[in-house]
Amino acid sequence: MAVDQAPPADTHAQHLAGLDALELGGGERHRVTSQVWGRLWPIALAVGLVLLIWQAVVWSGRWPEYVLAGPVETFGVLRERLTTAEYWEAIAVTMRRAVTGFAISVLIGLVVGALVSRIKVLRAAFGSLITGLQTMPSIAWFPLAILLFGLTESAITFVVILGATPSIANGLIAGVDYTPPILLRAGHVLGFRRLQLYRHVILPASLPSFLAGLKQGWAFAWRSLMAGEIVVIIAHQSSLGERLFFDRELADSAGLLSTMIVILVIGIGVDLLFETADNSLRRRWGLQQVRN
Repeated sequence: MAVDQAPPADTHAQHLAGLDALELGGGERHRVTSQVWGRLWPIALAVGLVLLIWQAVVWSGRWPEYVLAGPVETFGVLRERLTTAEYWEAIAVTMRRAVTGFAISVLIGLVVGALVSRIKVLRAAFGSLITGLQTMPSIAWFPLAILLFGLTESAITFVVILGATPSIANGLIAGVDYTPPILLRAGHVLGFRRLQLYRHVILPASLPSFLAGLKQGWAFAWRSLMAGEIVVIIAHQSSLGERLFFDRELADSAGLLSTMIVILVIGIGVDLLFETADNSLRRRWGLQQVRN
C-alpha cells in the first residue's frame, strides 16, 4: 500500500509565496483606496461649503440674479457650453498660449538662472533686477507690450514670459545657492568640471527648489495670460479671457462664473501635476513621510 508523500519543498514555497502575494496585494489596494479617499473627502467638503455659502449669498438678495447667479444656473450654463465645439476651441487656444509661453519661460529661466548663479559679476548686476521683475504686476507690462507688438498674440506671450521667467530663474538660483558643499567636493574628486559638474551635481541637487520655482512660475504665467486675454482681444481667436470680457460686457453672470470655474479647475489640475512631480522627487530622495 502506497504511502502519501509530502509535496516537495519547492511546492510549499510556491504556495506560501502565492498567499503572501495575495495578502500584500490586498493590503496595497486597501492602502491606495485609503489614500485616495483621504485626499478626496476634504476636497469634496470644501467644495460643498463653498457652494453652500455661494447659494446663501444668492438667497440673501444682496445682488440681483443677473449680477450674481446661483450655483444651479451657473452649472447649467457650464454644462451647455461644454457641449459646444466653440467653447472647447476657446479652451484649446488658451492652453496653447499657456504652454507656449511657459515653455519659453522655462528655457529662458534655466539659462538665466544657471548663468547668474555661477558668475559673480552677473549675480551682482542682475540678481536684484530679477527679483524686482518678479514683483512687477503683469498688467503693468501690457501698455508696453501693446506698443511693441500691437493687439496680437505676441503681446500676450511677451507678458506671460516676463511674468514667469523671474520666478523660474530665482528657483534655480536658490537651489544652486543651497547645494551642499560636500557634493561639490565629491564632484571635483570624481573629475567633474564646469558643465559636467553643473549637469551631474548642481542641477540634480537644485531640483526641489527649481521645481518650486517652476510651480510659482506657472502661477504667474497663468495669471498673466488671463489678464492678457481680457486686455488684448484678438479677432477670430476665441479664448477663455475673451469669454470673460464679453460675459462681463453682456452682464451674463452665469456665463462669467462658469468660465471662472473652468479657469479654476485648470489651475487646480496643473497644480496637482506639480504636486505629483514633487512627491515623486521626495520618494526618490527618501524624504516621503511614512504614514500608517
